[in-house]
Amino acid sequence: MSGHSRWANIKHKKAKSDAKKGRVFTKVIKEVMVAAKMGGGDMSANPRLRTAIENARAENVPADNINRAIKKGTGELEDVNYEEFFYEGYGAGGTAVLVLIMTDNRNRTASEVRYTFAKYGGRLAESGSVSWMFEKKGMFTFDMSSITEEKLMEAAIDAGAEDVITNTEDNVFEVYTAPPDFHSVKGTFDKKGMKYTIAEVSMIPKNTVRLEGKDAVNVIRLMEELEDLEDVQNVYANFDIPPQDME
Repeated sequence: MSGHSRWANIKHKKAKSDAKKGRVFTKVIKEVMVAAKMGGGDMSANPRLRTAIENARAENVPADNINRAIKKGTGELEDVNYEEFFYEGYGAGGTAVLVLIMTDNRNRTASEVRYTFAKYGGRLAESGSVSWMFEKKGMFTFDMSSITEEKLMEAAIDAGAEDVITNTEDNVFEVYTAPPDFHSVKGTFDKKGMKYTIAEVSMIPKNTVRLEGKDAVNVIRLMEELEDLEDVQNVYANFDIPPQDME
C-alpha cells in the first residue's frame, strides 16, 4: 500500500491557513451532526461519532458547539437536514477521484463540483465508476524520526492492525486497520504514548496512478479546490506522485 497515503500526507504538510479555519469548523461540526443522526448520540455505541468528536476537539471546537451538533443530529434540536453521498469522477492522467459530500442542496453541490472538475481537466462519472477502486480502511502515519520500525510493528501487531508499510518517499510508516478495529488500535497507540501524524478512517485506493509534471499539478489543485467547497467533507484519489511534485 506504500504511497496510498500520499494525499493525506500532502494535506498534513500543507497546513490550513487561518482564513480557512471557519471552513474546517463547519466540516467537523457537520460530520458530528451526520454521525449522530446515523448512529445515535451515544459515542460509546457510535464509533463514527466518537471519531467525529475527537476530530472536532482536535480543531479546538468548543464543547457547547459539539453538544449542539449532536442534539441537532439526533433531532433534539431542529436544524438543516444534510444528505451524505459520494460523487465519483476522473482527474488529470486518469486519476480516480471520490468526493464525500454532505449537503442540504444537491443542485448547488453538483454544479460546484462539476465546475471544479472541469476547471482542472477532469470530469464527473457515473455512480460506481471508480468507487470499486477503493476500500475503507483505518490509517495511521508515523514520522520515521519519531519511532523505530521494530517498535511500531510490535505495537501494531499487538493492537490488531492489518499491515505496517514503510513509505520512504514521504518518510513515514503507514499502519492500516479494518474499520471496526480503528479505535482499539488508536487506543493502544495513545496508551503507549505513540505520536501519530495522521489517524483517520479513509477510502484507500487498491492501486495508484503515477503522475508527474502538469498532470500532478492539476490533480493537486483539483483536490485542494474540491476540499475548499463548503459541501465537500473529504476527497480521495488513487494518484502517486514524486516528492518533488508535491511542493
